[in-house]
Amino acid sequence: MRLKLLSPGEMSEDQRRTYEESIASKRGRPPPPMMAWLNSPEMARHATRLGAVLRFDTIFPAKLSEIAILVTARHWTSHYEWYAHKRLALQGGMAPAIIDAIRDRRTPEFGDPTAKMIYDVAKSLHEGKGLSQGLYDEAVKVLTERGLVEVIGLCGYYTMVSMTLNTFEFDLPEGEVSELK
Repeated sequence: MRLKLLSPGEMSEDQRRTYEESIASKRGRPPPPMMAWLNSPEMARHATRLGAVLRFDTIFPAKLSEIAILVTARHWTSHYEWYAHKRLALQGGMAPAIIDAIRDRRTPEFGDPTAKMIYDVAKSLHEGKGLSQGLYDEAVKVLTERGLVEVIGLCGYYTMVSMTLNTFEFDLPEGEVSELK
């Protein structure tokens, strides 16, 4: 870890307010990158709120949102992000074969057209820096405009999370080994 994370006793009043708000949220605890973001308390507050919306309040159930998050974690080879969200994807009902394919940079086989579209959009955003007109048109049909906006939000927010975790070299919990090469 490159950054000393503050304990609540070391935080300024502004930092502590943001920290306590995260504990009172649906998460019940501060997300790990927020502990780094507390160096900019206002950014931490807004980023954590955005993360909660994207994690809990999109039109997608967890197993679909986690597709975009795992594609993002894999794109950035974010070891901690992958570790955390693989577990959440499994808990949300994602098939292990889909997770393994994303990990191995193979296109998963999806039985659900919405899941496939989320994957295709996330891959195109990261690798192609946008969407072709054909993919855009199909994404709006399958996901709706709101759904497309939310997939973009998931990819963007979890890019910031991945960059934070990678830059400050967040360690995996003791005894855990990264699956990403």
